[in-house]
Amino acid sequence: MLRRTAALTAALAVGLLATACSAQPPQVTFAAGTASVAAGPTQFCEIDLSECADPGTPVELAVPVGTALRITVPDEVAEAPWHVVFSYRDDAGQQVDERSRLFPPGSSPDYTLELPTPAAQLLEAQVQQFGPAPQMDPDTQEIQFPIRASWVVRTGA
Repeated sequence: MLRRTAALTAALAVGLLATACSAQPPQVTFAAGTASVAAGPTQFCEIDLSECADPGTPVELAVPVGTALRITVPDEVAEAPWHVVFSYRDDAGQQVDERSRLFPPGSSPDYTLELPTPAAQLLEAQVQQFGPAPQMDPDTQEIQFPIRASWVVRTGA
């Protein structure tokens, strides 16, 4: 009986260890109109940036002109500072690159991206979760904001 209990305990421990080691990185949900898609990270690092992986690829989602993109991040993402970097084609057909405000740790996990004019066409949006505290680059004297993870959606436009 003791050996059976020990074997069961060992099997349970191995199962729990395997589950912990194979834990999937968090997913971000992008939605437009009635369509939505869950995106895995295209880059995901340990919080100290010691180990990084490129586990996924950008996802595709049709975002019609004049339609807002709704973004929902899980608590695992919202527990650190994050923002949205995005590109769109303006009314003159020129590509414009912008970013949202910075969302502090523990802020709302939801953000709605609305472009400046109804005729603008979203091309890509990327949720970026920040890693360690910003540091000064000794060579350029510019502050660098390390990105821990990113999730990307492309509109196919």
